[in-house]
Amino acid sequence: MSNLSAVGDRDSWRCWLCDQPVDPDASVNSDLGPSVDLGAVKSKKSAGTERLAHRACNTRKGAVKPVVPWSPDLFVVDPAPIAETVERLGRKGGREVVARCPSRADADQAADWLVDRLSRFAPDLAVTAQVEPGGGQFLLALRTT
Repeated sequence: MSNLSAVGDRDSWRCWLCDQPVDPDASVNSDLGPSVDLGAVKSKKSAGTERLAHRACNTRKGAVKPVVPWSPDLFVVDPAPIAETVERLGRKGGREVVARCPSRADADQAADWLVDRLSRFAPDLAVTAQVEPGGGQFLLALRTT
């Protein structure tokens, strides 16, 4: 599926790396223009899947694993790298602690955001988030389903 329009429609015209809208009418030479990333997240189910990205996001990533930032609106401590976590969970399954939060409300907000973000970043990886109290803080874990 190398047709830009088909990839854009499938991905709802959102950049899989930064999760921001991509203007389908922007020039492909513009930093915010649409491009197809041929080296997207590789899991057992979606090896080599083409994904929509801004040209600048795709260029910045290059041939290395993508860096997907956590939302700056979240209060998380020691957040795990999202792309590497997705790769491990896709390969091995199971459960992985991905962050610590100072309050239950912060952890619940981070859990909701992360599950929503992963639904677009790695749509073939089905995960649930768990919030567990411990040591005066709350641990946020992802589990494959």
